[in-house]
Amino acid sequence: MIAYIEGKLAHKEPAYVIIDVNGVGYEIRISLQTYSALPDGEKCRLYTYFQVREDAHLLYGFAERAEKKIFLDLISVSGIGANTALMMLSSLTWSEVQQAIVSEDVRTIQAVKGIGAKTAQRVVLELRDKIKKDAFLTSGSPTAPVTSGNSLRNEALTALVTLGIPRNVAEKSVETVLKSNPAATLEQVIKLALKVS
Repeated sequence: MIAYIEGKLAHKEPAYVIIDVNGVGYEIRISLQTYSALPDGEKCRLYTYFQVREDAHLLYGFAERAEKKIFLDLISVSGIGANTALMMLSSLTWSEVQQAIVSEDVRTIQAVKGIGAKTAQRVVLELRDKIKKDAFLTSGSPTAPVTSGNSLRNEALTALVTLGIPRNVAEKSVETVLKSNPAATLEQVIKLALKVS
């Protein structure tokens, strides 16, 4: 297993990054929380999870170990795949997911796109005791810088499509969010669009 990757951030989008490690570019899928935490073009380290499937080998990266831990906990739940867990961590911070599970707040978990009532209840039931035992140090999550106009719209659209939202649904959601929140950051647009879709 690849525990972490450290190198220069060569390319950054809301759904994935490419990290250059001695001339080799690793494409790593990320959450919006990690996207916000990464500085453009600088050296960085992502804690990774390497998933091997019949049709693909995928790397998932996280700015914090705690976010990776919550991701691993989530994918251990029946019915929660890596993309759904990443969507949860894009809609909510890892500490919000953790708090919702510990306080048995099924509504918060169910508010994430693609999570139904039964799946939300299963997440709480299967992870509640495990997460209560684990002690995490919480830290604040930085906000993404404001991006303007079409660039923001396009980046949000790309991120939503990468997360599995159909393009036509993603376009409508982004438009709705931008009309009601014209000064929103990229991270805010994607989070709100995930709730609208």
